[in-house]
Amino acid sequence: MDEVIASGERPLPYAHIKRRQRRNKKITEEGQRPRPATLREHISAQRAIPTELNASDLQAAHGGYSAKGGDTRGSKKRRSLPELLGLGFELIRWDGYESRPIVDAHGRIVAALAGQPRGPDYAAAAARAFSALETERKAANFKAEMAQHRRGGYVALNVGLSYGQGQRAPSLLRNGAYGALLSRLVGNADVIRLATFASAAFALWAPSLYQYYKKYDDALHQNLPHLQRNFPKSIFSCASFNFGPNAWTFKHRDVLNLPFGWCAIQALGPFDPTQGGHLILWELRLVIEFPPGALILLPSATMTHSNVPVQEGDQRASFTQYTSGAIFRYVDNGFRTEEELAAQDPVEYKRVCEQKETRFRMGLGLLSSIDDLLKPIGKTAQQ
Repeated sequence: MDEVIASGERPLPYAHIKRRQRRNKKITEEGQRPRPATLREHISAQRAIPTELNASDLQAAHGGYSAKGGDTRGSKKRRSLPELLGLGFELIRWDGYESRPIVDAHGRIVAALAGQPRGPDYAAAAARAFSALETERKAANFKAEMAQHRRGGYVALNVGLSYGQGQRAPSLLRNGAYGALLSRLVGNADVIRLATFASAAFALWAPSLYQYYKKYDDALHQNLPHLQRNFPKSIFSCASFNFGPNAWTFKHRDVLNLPFGWCAIQALGPFDPTQGGHLILWELRLVIEFPPGALILLPSATMTHSNVPVQEGDQRASFTQYTSGAIFRYVDNGFRTEEELAAQDPVEYKRVCEQKETRFRMGLGLLSSIDDLLKPIGKTAQQ
């Protein structure tokens, strides 16, 4: 109750507070689960975007914890919509609200245009989140070299868990002079709302994959309870704030993310999505309108992606969430490095190594079809 009063909101009835506490406890224990009404509203075979892709052909690295790098030729080239259409890409027009799954040749949902909640309330939250990023950007006076990296010509700050480069265990990223800035953004109520929605959408479109993430996330935090989550109701272990005023990515793959996993991308800012900001999916030959506030879920490690820049005078930023494949490897190794596992338990090390041969195939088996998603409400894709 004290938290409600401190927020400036009208105090909630005690019964309402208890219901909220029960819901939060259930989410902590079971994860986010879509209600039947949500399934009926959003899952439709008629809205699916079919492709010729076989997800098994996506390029995972040996072991199934990371992906192979893609072709980098021309990766930094600025692409326009007319140019892409001339190259044979299909334009997907999208209002940013209606959910549209992308399916491969075997009916697996490999990505999802998850949209955003309807109504002015959520749109206002997304607009305020962009304003918060802009306020921090202008106050921070970022150094020019921070906007020079392999993903694009914009400043990106990451927050959450890091594991790799000789680390013996996962730890929180050290953000130095930008730690306070990131703490403000992570604690921003509108950013929290976006993060929570993205995680819930992941649970909707890939429930088995979501539960896989939850299993590992729970195990990690039980073993390392001092590691603080970015957001209380988000399954992802790391987030990136991609600052404007014109954030667009080069052609790339995020190869260190779990190769069969998904990342969540939310577009922010006042821009015309018919003129710029499109998401380009290179293997699928799709260029997708990506309106402000909307969410797209995709396997960013194995699916090459980039953006069309927004038109002059428009502004764009983005907010992404993801989990490194190395986090999953650490849990599979019994909360040890691979070298420690080999030295301490050769039998278990041999078993873990054998699983590397089939891990990516196992992960693809966690993807859902339209029929899988409709099964809980007794429907099929043909109905």
